[in-house]
Amino acid sequence: MFRFLVRTIGLLALAAGFASLVIDGTKSIAASSLLVTAFGETCFKLFPRTFPGLQPLIEQNVHPLLWDPFLLSVLLLPTWLVMGLLGLLLLWLAQPRAAAIGFSSRP
Repeated sequence: MFRFLVRTIGLLALAAGFASLVIDGTKSIAASSLLVTAFGETCFKLFPRTFPGLQPLIEQNVHPLLWDPFLLSVLLLPTWLVMGLLGLLLLWLAQPRAAAIGFSSRP
């Protein structure tokens, strides 16, 4: 059940990454130049009230170094890249385990 849920979320993230790639490609063709939507911009558009409070929350409750070098770098990456990598990671984690070498399930 847990693998099914992780696999479903992974497929949805991969689909969102593909949709974001198509949107960025369409905007780039229309503008005749490369336009890329940053992941932070997408998060701000999806969560306009809660996203600005994320930085002080992480810096005060977790650690300031988590925000500046790590999360800020992730927020500057293209949305299609972040969602695609997240989807691939979740699909990889949800793979069924391989049978042990030398053992068979036959009697």
